[in-house]
Amino acid sequence: MKKNIFRFIVIGAASSLLLTQSCNDKFLQLSPETDLSKDNSLYTETELTLYLNNLYNRYILGHGTVWADAKVNPNVVGGSHLLASDFMTDNMVRYGNISNILDNTFIPPNGGASVDWTWENLRSVNYFIQNYTNALPAVNNDITRLNKYIGEAYFFKSMDYYRKLMLFGDVPWLSSDLNIDSEELYKPRDKRTVVADSLMKTIDLAIAGLEGVTGRPDGRINQDMALFLKARIGLFEGSFRTYHNELSLQSTAKSFLEASVDACEKIIASGRYQLYATGDSPYWKLFTFKKDPNSDGNKEAILARVYDGTVVGHATQRYWDQNNSLSGARPAGGATRGLIDEYLCIDGKPIYTAGSAGNYTANPLFKGYDGLWSELENRDPRLKQTINYPGENRSLFNRTDGTTSLEKNGITYPRLSYNVSGGSTVTGYLPIKHWMGDRTENEATTNGQQTAIEFRYGEVLLMLAEAKAILGTLTQNDLDRTINLLRQRAGFDFAKYPSSKLELGNLPADPRLDEIYATKLDYAVSPIIREIRRERRIEMVLEDRRYEDLMRWKAGNLMTVPLRGMKFTAEKGKLYDGSHTAKPIIALKEEVNKDIFLDNNGFIIAYPRSATITNGVALWADYRYYWPLPLYDLTLDGNQLVQNPGWLGAK
Repeated sequence: MKKNIFRFIVIGAASSLLLTQSCNDKFLQLSPETDLSKDNSLYTETELTLYLNNLYNRYILGHGTVWADAKVNPNVVGGSHLLASDFMTDNMVRYGNISNILDNTFIPPNGGASVDWTWENLRSVNYFIQNYTNALPAVNNDITRLNKYIGEAYFFKSMDYYRKLMLFGDVPWLSSDLNIDSEELYKPRDKRTVVADSLMKTIDLAIAGLEGVTGRPDGRINQDMALFLKARIGLFEGSFRTYHNELSLQSTAKSFLEASVDACEKIIASGRYQLYATGDSPYWKLFTFKKDPNSDGNKEAILARVYDGTVVGHATQRYWDQNNSLSGARPAGGATRGLIDEYLCIDGKPIYTAGSAGNYTANPLFKGYDGLWSELENRDPRLKQTINYPGENRSLFNRTDGTTSLEKNGITYPRLSYNVSGGSTVTGYLPIKHWMGDRTENEATTNGQQTAIEFRYGEVLLMLAEAKAILGTLTQNDLDRTINLLRQRAGFDFAKYPSSKLELGNLPADPRLDEIYATKLDYAVSPIIREIRRERRIEMVLEDRRYEDLMRWKAGNLMTVPLRGMKFTAEKGKLYDGSHTAKPIIALKEEVNKDIFLDNNGFIIAYPRSATITNGVALWADYRYYWPLPLYDLTLDGNQLVQNPGWLGAK
């Protein structure tokens, strides 16, 4: 008897809502439809639509639904994947001890769910692709009327295999839904070259099927979204092959990078999108919309998940505002000093401009770490739109009455204890990106309406700049229409500080970051690549990009840069001495060597009591560039699957 039938066979389907959007049309919040099973045979356009509706909720995750604490495996915490995924990286740390996913002690599971080795959704997509032409008689055999439906299906198949390629490398490429007697159940993994080529053909089929579909009143997948996904796939695979020299595929990277450039250029040329630049803090505001971004004049969103708060909603804002976690289910913690260090000063130059480790020359604008969060001053304007500066916004907010007032509420300083099961930043750097300061949204609990932007125009600009830089075709004009547009939107003053505009002929020196790259990576990073990577880290923090970036850059070893928080100075010691428990200053007591632990320079150590790491230095091993296959799948009769090297079960 064949024991592995559950590897690819779907057990059941759950009803879902159509929650994606096109950026430039009215977005409709559709009500749940009765599930359409495969037995309905897809005979009409209505049946095609209902079947595809079930796929949207599976692939466009957004901020999740209801309590919004489901895990997007293999993330270390649950909740919105946009917020939670950075806790897998050097951008964010959570309270408590480090996860075994991050300390080289993770053991491959028996089942595939915890590492996302799942195939049910793909089987549903493949079934549709095989059977959508059943509806031809209903459209007078006009195949063109079915193009938009097959385009959606190929889009979802591309999303599925893109993630599988990112996580596992080689995977079985399946072109049909399988039955219990299908021989493909036993097929081995296809090489990444086969998977990547097939993936590019599939996303091209999606783009072709969606030709001319650039705005849909029902908010469904359109061609711009497919072009965006192609740009991501092309950049990922092209850069992966460029830097992972152990694959000996460098010579094949060019076509993927060129495909990414082409897709980005088409999105830009459409003229349908632009960076959101309204108000004093547009970068922060971009992530605080409810429901339809278009109603707020937001033309940056290309694909977002929207919530009406009645039919479907989520509690992400409630718990993000509280920085709360229940048994590790939701992200709770803070940003790392490593992230903070990477932000430029307002003159477009790094915090250290010359010298070497232990003897750096500081930028005169950099105020250092010895004051009360003085390191956040005179920096890239996105820093204070990403991390809370005590005395501003989040620290003045009263979630009970919804007021933001220094006089009424005083200043609440961030918790620092490493072992508080909710409410602690650990590092002292409390994120405000995605924070709304909205009492109504907080009190809505599971009926929250905060919009989740999955694809945005800002990332298109970053992808174009990086792909062209790797190809060696980047020009100053390219920088001016990509990186410099992002900096301008952020609030850099090019007139006052001309050096804040990135120029190919005047790239800033950054001895600190150059030394990290030289020490941690096995290849050289040019100054322009360094600056584009910096821009990407800053612009896309807390948007589920950093982990994939580290993997494709062959930069996992950056995880071993000591994970640190703010400097706990004598001044901060007095602030947190237990005497400030009521407004105007609220800072709960934090004791050194009990609640917080410091390195020799006085900086807070992340994960200070983890048994497997020392001095807050996380571990890395190169086998982790690929996730393990579940052990059970490796033992099935007739199975030809082979474990990824380095993991338990590998031969």
